[in-house]
Amino acid sequence: MTKAVWSGIAAAAAVLFVSAPVFAQSTNIDTKTVTISTTVNARAKLTLGATSLSFTDADPDTTAVLTATPLSVDVKARTTPSGVVTLTVSAPNLTGTGGTIGIAALKWTASAAFSTPGTMSTTAVSLGSWTGSGNQSGTQTYTLDNSWSYNTGNYATTVTYTLTAP
Repeated sequence: MTKAVWSGIAAAAAVLFVSAPVFAQSTNIDTKTVTISTTVNARAKLTLGATSLSFTDADPDTTAVLTATPLSVDVKARTTPSGVVTLTVSAPNLTGTGGTIGIAALKWTASAAFSTPGTMSTTAVSLGSWTGSGNQSGTQTYTLDNSWSYNTGNYATTVTYTLTAP
């Protein structure tokens, strides 16, 4: 039993002796700092669910308005807290082998963030606007007035979407 007590005391003394230099070294502390910084610039990203849409021909007496497949619209914008983000659309007249169809015959309805219905124009028309950074998503469904006065042929136009985040 005496041997066990002396062994325990010897072990405790060894731990104290070995750890003593560690305690002495802990008073020597060296601290450094690093400054982290970044610049967050205004950004705007527009994603459309398709690159082309088409209308199927129909009898104007039974189908006064032709409807295209809904187009998904996704906007991401980074701006100041008071920055107004705007999304506009415009297009020239539909032209083709039959002549011209005035662009005002092209209209749309919209959902979610882009809930304002509109009529296409050769000048920019608002599809939506909001204040501050964030994501906005919705759909836009184009319609085309169907008329007996249109000449036969294939018609096309290019719609330009403009997203601005100051």
